[in-house]
Amino acid sequence: QVQLVESGGGLVQAGGSLRLSCVASGAIFSIQVMGWYRQAPGKQRDMIAVIRKDDTTIYADPVKGRFTLSRDIANPKNTIHLQMDNLKPEDTAVYYCNAQEGPANNMWPVWGQGTQVTVSS
Repeated sequence: QVQLVESGGGLVQAGGSLRLSCVASGAIFSIQVMGWYRQAPGKQRDMIAVIRKDDTTIYADPVKGRFTLSRDIANPKNTIHLQMDNLKPEDTAVYYCNAQEGPANNMWPVWGQGTQVTVSS
């Protein structure tokens, strides 16, 4: 099974930047999709950005043009980065790394422990 470890959260002022990283270990060959979700207090967990095995990348509308999801150059199969620019107070949330592993027609989700991102106004 796959395990995920996130890093890079923190406190930043509005307009600032943060970079989140997620490293997968274990059965990384089985990963079909990796990406990031976030959950603000009292709200559901929403997809932010995901990258498929073929490198197709999808962004949620609220972060398009501000966030960039990429694979690590040295470890492209198991490490992704989320560069977050022009952060807004509404980006405040716990950010979770997610991997979808298993066969393409029967994937299951794996979650990291979450990392807090707080944007002050």
